[in-house]
Amino acid sequence: MHLDALYTNGRFTTLDASRPTAHTVGVFAGRVVGLDDEVAGCTADRVHDLRGAPAVPGFNDAHQHLSMRGRRLLQLDLHTGTVPTLDALYAAVRERAARLGPDEWLFGAGYDQNKIGAHPTAAALDEAAQGRPVWLEHVSCHMGVANTAAFARAGFTDRTGVPDVAGGHVERDAGGRAAGLLQETAQHLVTRAFRPTPVDSIVAAIAAGNDKGVTEGITSVTEPGIAAADHVGHGPADLHAFHRAVEEGVLSIRTTVMPYMTVLHDAGPAGGGDTWFGLDTGLRSGFGDDRLKIGATKIATDGSLIGRSAHMCCGYHDEPDNSGFLLFDEDRLHHMINEAHRCGWQVAAHAIGDAAIDVVLDAFEAAQAAHPRPDARHRIEHFAVASDEQVRRLVAGGVVPVPQGRFVSEIGDGMITALGPERATRCYRMRSLLDAGAVLPGSSDAPVAHGSPLLGIHDMVNRRTAGGAPLAPAEAVTAEQALYAYTVGSAYAEHAEDRKGRLAPGMLADFAVLSDDLLAVDPGRIGALSVGATVIGGRVVHDAGALD
Repeated sequence: MHLDALYTNGRFTTLDASRPTAHTVGVFAGRVVGLDDEVAGCTADRVHDLRGAPAVPGFNDAHQHLSMRGRRLLQLDLHTGTVPTLDALYAAVRERAARLGPDEWLFGAGYDQNKIGAHPTAAALDEAAQGRPVWLEHVSCHMGVANTAAFARAGFTDRTGVPDVAGGHVERDAGGRAAGLLQETAQHLVTRAFRPTPVDSIVAAIAAGNDKGVTEGITSVTEPGIAAADHVGHGPADLHAFHRAVEEGVLSIRTTVMPYMTVLHDAGPAGGGDTWFGLDTGLRSGFGDDRLKIGATKIATDGSLIGRSAHMCCGYHDEPDNSGFLLFDEDRLHHMINEAHRCGWQVAAHAIGDAAIDVVLDAFEAAQAAHPRPDARHRIEHFAVASDEQVRRLVAGGVVPVPQGRFVSEIGDGMITALGPERATRCYRMRSLLDAGAVLPGSSDAPVAHGSPLLGIHDMVNRRTAGGAPLAPAEAVTAEQALYAYTVGSAYAEHAEDRKGRLAPGMLADFAVLSDDLLAVDPGRIGALSVGATVIGGRVVHDAGALD
């Protein structure tokens, strides 16, 4: 038999119980057709020798803003490793502004007030940018800072007349003027001045995110939120931009996109006395193919822990009078979730605070009671601060939790400060979820945290913050459980475990070649491993010299 490709002399971990390891993988039409003796004697158009290197099924990030990650790669980098202080941030803005035209927008992203001491202010940015409009996005994406020129572009001269917004917060100075910081839904007061984003720019961002991802062994992602420029997404043409990226050959990573729930609407009678809630023409979760498909509909119910806007049952440890807030009225959330569920959508609800998690679980349970559906696999993105009872309810309802391992190191110190030592033991639970019977995916929430799956797996196993503190160490998982999460678990979260996550005949031929065996190295070294090659559909999309 003549194949498209043969990958030989490897140490493949297949995650297939019937054949857990292999040395040769045969590929035809983008899928695995056989392993080892099953392809003995076959010829192929392409033969690649792994030279004894270990390989694993391709990493699948169940919650990565690939296009936003790409966008940030093209903007001013404000992560702490680049700008370690507030003064360094202002200096970086000043230097970038000097290279822009007098009316050009200056965009930056990635700062964290927990690490640099405070949020930037509009007044200080005015001085640094010398009249240019500035928008700096917080690392969490749940807030941003605008300067006076940016507010003016949005119709608020001298930062006056800026209204309060339901589900958001406008920081104000002593005189009542906007001080620069806009949280949650209030961000749209300024971002509407430069969004929707032009399609060419979205395609460029997707390309940049893809190019970075393949170097990390990523073969699939779920983009959690598109099309709602006032919430999550670049604009109404987001899906068109992803289509273009596929057509133009700049998006090789298999992508599942989540339309943001506010773009779904009541489309009127659908026959038989029913009404349709969703996208026009009846599009819903599952439409598409293995390159690009529509997944769950995303809704954010609350904010972030490090921004102190996640909806908590009790006040924050360091802000006892603040327990965060919901981004939407609870009745509206219940209505949208119920309607999406009724019309066949998978629902992915962002819920970080324990109070928000209760709201979402209540809504899922009510929707399922009113309109029973088998295997809906609704999701709770983050599931960040959860009690034992909430874990039990999640598993009983067949809900998929989607926590982020990399948060442990990158923002773990800030989360401990926000929660205090007792509640921090219930932060980003993983072991408890597995022990209770949940299916655990792997995800990063990049660009909020680094998108490398190897770094995410490292943190899932080691559970140490950047400051060296243990964060809920009882929630650590094994390297094998973490790898399973980033492959089979993530495939399950998108209803794709029948074709992704394992290397076996009939499965998509997606895998990553590594510098060492992540199941055998010391757990403390997992984050130091590298990706030597990435293969999607049997074709090499990244090779750092691992293949002959």
